[in-house]
Amino acid sequence: MEKITRILAIETSCDETAAAVLEGGRALLSSVVASQMDMHARYGGVFPEVASRQHVLSILPVIEEALTKAKLTLADMDAIAVTRGPGLGGSLVVGINAAKGLALGSGKPLVGANHLEGHIYASWLYEAGTENPPEAPGFPLIALLVSGGHSEIDLMTGHLQYQRLGATLDDAAGEAFDKVARLLGLPYPGGPSVQKAAESGDPKAFKFTRPKTEGAWDFSFSGIKTAVLYTVRDLEKAGTPIPVEDIAASFQATVIDYLISKTVDAARAHNVTELLLAGGVSANKPLREAFLNLQNNGFKVHIPKFAYCTDNAAMIAAAGAFRFMHGHTSGLDIDVLPTWPLS
Repeated sequence: MEKITRILAIETSCDETAAAVLEGGRALLSSVVASQMDMHARYGGVFPEVASRQHVLSILPVIEEALTKAKLTLADMDAIAVTRGPGLGGSLVVGINAAKGLALGSGKPLVGANHLEGHIYASWLYEAGTENPPEAPGFPLIALLVSGGHSEIDLMTGHLQYQRLGATLDDAAGEAFDKVARLLGLPYPGGPSVQKAAESGDPKAFKFTRPKTEGAWDFSFSGIKTAVLYTVRDLEKAGTPIPVEDIAASFQATVIDYLISKTVDAARAHNVTELLLAGGVSANKPLREAFLNLQNNGFKVHIPKFAYCTDNAAMIAAAGAFRFMHGHTSGLDIDVLPTWPLS
């Protein structure tokens, strides 16, 4: 009987301290996330030094809770996966040093995982005990990866095989949401705030032109952000009340249409019928709905559960599990890679 692989994973790339236990590359036994969101809200964004110090305080209790919830011990694990990058250097160091210590003390293999790869492999996850687990994504597929720091379209021809077809030339989609939220006086984090405001707005109230890029599947979000800035300034100069909800709805609709159209174009150009949405921005409800609607156009769509869209260790466990099952391990001398690209 083939042995089932069990992975303990650690994630500390930004401001979430997380640990998870995964079985067989897909079945999630536990996932624990200690959020610092309220702590950073006063700064209007993540304060790196505060984040890394909080990781130090939270890391061991979070790991212990993940193992306890899984009803397993470190001795039951086959490997320890940890986010190596990209992310905040100080935050990554806390997680990778904790993982190294556990690996050294237990003799378990260490697997350094790419945070972006984790976001993609979140679509393989399901909770252990699920009667009818969802079908795993198939290859080839087109992955739309959108987060606070990254926006790109990747072609996957197999496990761990990526070809980046396009990427943002300036701001990432999540970064644009944060900046527009600040322009509209909405609270941090920007993504959920813009989405909430947009629920009461008219997405056709303002026309924000989609930027043109030289690369067919590249993105540019700085122009849309600047268009919102000029709109707000013009209204302020005219002494007109700012229609926050309408601007938020119009901005959000423009970004979603932009993301979806580029993804579909890339898929059709490469004769791919399976699509995958990943990254923190995939938690945006209208984007999820627009992506799901592509099923009506002949595409098979994969979107991770909401809990696994934003930063978590479950996705790192999945990425680490497939790396481990394909023979990839890391030495105890590995260092963090704050700017580690996926491809």
